[in-house]
Amino acid sequence: MRRFLFQTIHDVCLMLDREAAGRETSPSGGVIDSQSIKAPHAKTRGYDAGKKIVGRKRHIAVDTDGRLLLVQLTTADISDSAGGQMILDAIRKRWPWVKHLFADGAYDRLQLMDKATFLDFTVEIIRRSETAKGFEILPRRWVVERTFGWMIRWRRLVKDYEQRIDVAEAMIHIAMGSLMLRRNAHP
Repeated sequence: MRRFLFQTIHDVCLMLDREAAGRETSPSGGVIDSQSIKAPHAKTRGYDAGKKIVGRKRHIAVDTDGRLLLVQLTTADISDSAGGQMILDAIRKRWPWVKHLFADGAYDRLQLMDKATFLDFTVEIIRRSETAKGFEILPRRWVVERTFGWMIRWRRLVKDYEQRIDVAEAMIHIAMGSLMLRRNAHP
């Protein structure tokens, strides 16, 4: 019963915030990405060889304005593609009207694309141009990076200090729900 309390509060705040912005309450598009974070006290953690981090990985889906739709925490050794498949399953159950997703090149894998087709998603891969040198803002992709920035403004979310994954997910929902609640209370 209490397990999904913070997720439910977050989702209600999300729908109110979307309505206040003049959008439909349920999104039809989103952006997916992941972030590896250190988890020094976690019971289960893995090693992300690409980032050289021992900890967990946050797989998130946001709407096209950057509001958090879904978060899945895994050990850091889970690939983006495998985490993306979990996100697809969860989005279909929680937000059934989402049809179009944007992602980076790490999600361009056959298994993920097959699952997306099976679940009736269109996954659009946003790639960095071959001629770009240095930093480049990519359309649609910057929205999810901004959401990660909003998350780590909460000191508790800079690292994953929680032992249990469900508690860590609840902390993320509390942080993002309070951000939207503040936006709704003070427009």
